[in-house]
Amino acid sequence: MIQDHAVTGGRDSVPVGYWHGLDDGRLQCDLCPRFCRLRDGQRGLCYVRGRRGDTLRLFTYGRSSGFCIDPVEKKPLYHFLPGSPVLSFGTAGCNLACRFCQNWDISKARDDDRLQASASPAAIAEAAQRSGCRSVAFTYNDPVPFLEYAVDTAIACHERGLRTVAVTAGYVTEEARAELFRHIDAVNVDLKAFRERFYRDLCGGRLKPVLDTLEYLVHETDAWVEITNLVIPGENDGDDEIDRMTRWIAGQLGADVPLHFSAFHPAWKLTGRPRTSRAMLRRARSIALGNGLAYVYTGNVVDPEGSATRCPGCGRCLVRRDGYAVTDWSLAVEGREARCEGCGAPVAGVFEPMPGEWGTVSRPLRIA
Repeated sequence: MIQDHAVTGGRDSVPVGYWHGLDDGRLQCDLCPRFCRLRDGQRGLCYVRGRRGDTLRLFTYGRSSGFCIDPVEKKPLYHFLPGSPVLSFGTAGCNLACRFCQNWDISKARDDDRLQASASPAAIAEAAQRSGCRSVAFTYNDPVPFLEYAVDTAIACHERGLRTVAVTAGYVTEEARAELFRHIDAVNVDLKAFRERFYRDLCGGRLKPVLDTLEYLVHETDAWVEITNLVIPGENDGDDEIDRMTRWIAGQLGADVPLHFSAFHPAWKLTGRPRTSRAMLRRARSIALGNGLAYVYTGNVVDPEGSATRCPGCGRCLVRRDGYAVTDWSLAVEGREARCEGCGAPVAGVFEPMPGEWGTVSRPLRIA
């Protein structure tokens, strides 16, 4: 659905690419597979990109829904600089319409006043470095709709030696994804289900572009990739679907791609489903491990085994976690390689010799 809001060009409105004109006078946005076709004054479904005159513009450049310092495990990323702090931020808007959105108050916001924090890319990078963060994450909604802001911020971060993280649904066109992920060091892709019908009926999108993005990230970029699957009772929790999804991950992406099964809680327009039980997450994890995935985790529940990283060779516990905090560490890290201290088997990921000590508490950050 195209948003028929009046488009105004304030200080946060910048012209963007990824569009072309149509014979009927409309402009087609080519950023994501939704391909919104806009007349003057209309915004796309994402709300943050819209037409003003003869150009498309981004209306959230330099404006955020807020900044927070998190443990990187909260993204979730378990194999990327464990224990380190990451500066997290997002904007309003999203290019999917998930009825179960867990961050709907941010991603579905249609009030520009929801964007209360302003910061340039350089200011974000400087604040992250000053705060001792090792990386900056584009999260809460999805960096795809604010691609230009995300890319400029990523460039500013790399200039200061900071890493960048994208938490995304992966719903992006081929050309745009190349520009975005060229500047990203780690990605968590939200693979919402493994059925086209689920994506169509509950997300307003399609599955195939997401699978294409995953294959592109794993096989054609240097970014570290992890996957999250939000398990919704009665929707995508069937053993057959989980079996097919995890077989696809093992076969098309590789056994070393970490997979997180996350617990659903009723939210936004899907309040008639119960919360996901720990037993259901454990069952999904068992199926995935049985299909050959080496690193499978459970999230949003208390499950010490489901949050531990084990050696794919000997089964030794290499990283134990209490919530988001790293409590035990049995990895031998030398240069870019990590190995089990017991059997010496390689462990996939981006590690440092010792984990960070950030702990489990997130705190808001104000950027001047």
